[in-house]
Amino acid sequence: MKHPQEEETFVLIKPDGVKRGLIGEIISRIEQRGLKIIGMKMIWATKDQVEEHYPKSEAWIKRLGEKTLATYEKYGYSAEEELHTTDPKEIGLMVRGWLMDYMTSGPMIKMIIQGIHAVDMVRKMVGNSIPALAEMGTIRGDFSVDSSVLANQGKRAIHNLIHASETPEEADHEIAFWFAPEELCEYKRAEEDIMF
Repeated sequence: MKHPQEEETFVLIKPDGVKRGLIGEIISRIEQRGLKIIGMKMIWATKDQVEEHYPKSEAWIKRLGEKTLATYEKYGYSAEEELHTTDPKEIGLMVRGWLMDYMTSGPMIKMIIQGIHAVDMVRKMVGNSIPALAEMGTIRGDFSVDSSVLANQGKRAIHNLIHASETPEEADHEIAFWFAPEELCEYKRAEEDIMF
């Protein structure tokens, strides 16, 4: 069992975050929160890498489709007219394909963040995955206005700047997938003795 200060989470600054020059802003917010970066690299992910990053389970794909259908219903659009189906699995596979295209459209920054409640802290800083619903003060709330309606109509993924692991288990999986152990740098930040 790791010490609470050593919880780790995985973060990807997505292609739109990189292309918009938000790398420094995002890193600054993470570090100002008292969290530390123990691994970081710029990459241009391949389709195979992104394919392995996102779950392939039928339940996850169906959930994507159900969320998309709920968005269409909420805003009064017809999934049948726009996507030519109302099957959540078929729609989920479409959305997953859009994610593949989005995540391979440009360079990304992959990071491992360490600190107290790192998973929950980073998720709170990142904000709702739909930027139009993200609170002001979060990364997505402050720097993106994309919506699922606009993304669905454009047959593309939501441009939401950043990915952060949702659970410690997901973080462990993503860290092991994207980083080799020798790429991590353990160190002590100057203020750790004061903050904790």
